Amino acid sequence: MKKIISIGTGLFLLSTLVFADNHTHTAAALEHANAAVVNGTDGQTPLLLEQTKAALKHTLAASKEAKSVPKTHLDAAVKELHEANELGNMGHIGSATIHAEAALKHIETGNRYIDYNKNSQKH
Repeated sequence: MKKIISIGTGLFLLSTLVFADNHTHTAAALEHANAAVVNGTDGQTPLLLEQTKAALKHTLAASKEAKSVPKTHLDAAVKELHEANELGNMGHIGSATIHAEAALKHIETGNRYIDYNKNSQKH
């Protein structure tokens, strides 16, 4: 019986760490994606590119650990960030900004589900 309790406790702690790590990456991705949108709106292509690359790095890290609905949204955000980066490199700042905005919305949605699942684990 003690082994079962120990295993259950270990699994709970591990899942808490995964959610915490995911939350850290999604929070950073949100920050960078938001900055990319602001920079794109201001016409600052180099800064938009810098921020989309940083957002992409954190979104990919969060997506590796995510499951179900959050993973779907984070994967969609990855595609949008790639597109924003490509368009920014071609000098299409307006279109790049639109894709950065779409990525931001997907990251926000994925983060909401991660937060919901994290809070559900506490009960």
